[in-house]
Amino acid sequence: MDRIDRKILAELQQDGRLSVTELADRVGLSLSPCHRRLKALEESGAILGYHARLAPAALGLNFAALVFVTLREVTRQPVADFEAALGEIPQIVEAQRLFGDPDYLLHVVAKDLPAFQKLYDEQLTSIPNVKRLSSTLVMKEVIQDRVLPM
Repeated sequence: MDRIDRKILAELQQDGRLSVTELADRVGLSLSPCHRRLKALEESGAILGYHARLAPAALGLNFAALVFVTLREVTRQPVADFEAALGEIPQIVEAQRLFGDPDYLLHVVAKDLPAFQKLYDEQLTSIPNVKRLSSTLVMKEVIQDRVLPM
């Protein structure tokens, strides 16, 4: 990956809707070489995809919580079952496996506190292999979806 590839990635992080023509102009390439580099970056896995960033509050999701999860067992199958169950809960918008205790950090969105409580009581506590859940409320998003340094 060279300086031009990094410029392409930086521009796309700022605006993923750029046309290849606009992108080529911004990074100082002609259309064909820019398109080739873009395809190569996609095929290499450097670009994971393109998406729209949505405002949770505009969608009625005014509540966010971080949920820390400690598992009973951290062997292969119980971990796989737990992670598969996470994928079935759309209100979990981010999940990270951690070293040490706790085992996972979940970012959960909901309409409001009662909706979160229902999700917590009915779904999160029912996930296989959960030993302990601990949650904290998000007061404010300070840094969100920051672009990666190039």
